Amino acid sequence: MKIVIIDYGAGNTKSIQFAIERLGWKSILSDNPNEIIKANKVIFPGVGEASSAMSKLKATGLDKLIPQLTQPVLGICLGMQLMCNSSEEGNTKGLGIFDIDVVKFNHGVKVPQIGWNLISNLKSPLFYDLNDKEYMYLVHSFYAPICEDTVATTDYGISYTTALQKDNFYGVQFHPEKSSKAGSKILSNFFEL
Repeated sequence: MKIVIIDYGAGNTKSIQFAIERLGWKSILSDNPNEIIKANKVIFPGVGEASSAMSKLKATGLDKLIPQLTQPVLGICLGMQLMCNSSEEGNTKGLGIFDIDVVKFNHGVKVPQIGWNLISNLKSPLFYDLNDKEYMYLVHSFYAPICEDTVATTDYGISYTTALQKDNFYGVQFHPEKSSKAGSKILSNFFEL
């Protein structure tokens, strides 16, 4: 199986690669469209600020490529947010895969949310063999509201989307690569789709 992690200078790619290795698979980092198109599974990571990350995608043409991919694609954290229509962070236009706009927490909660929180209302093959309430590791100031593509939620001042799924596209707000056994199981489920 060929696993490609999209390399656009805005992801915590090493920790994702180590998590994949612990599961017994190999992955490559690439921004080459031909490599990405040939992959069986694609991971779209993201750490940092939305507008600068989107600028990097546009500079390499990956903003056009990613929405056209037909194999399973997993967006993680900022990667998931960039798959949405837009983000309030830097007033950024997203890839438009998920029909929802990312907004900033403003419900009297500490921002960013950093640490472990429960995910629930699990409705995706990503969560096969997991309990409905699992702890995942999160670090974020912006979130996707609940929408028709929501397949998991988390409560932090309000209930919001912590995972999205539409066709071959999956997105998780949390970091499965930093979320212990449950996170490893989610990655494993993704690779076995």
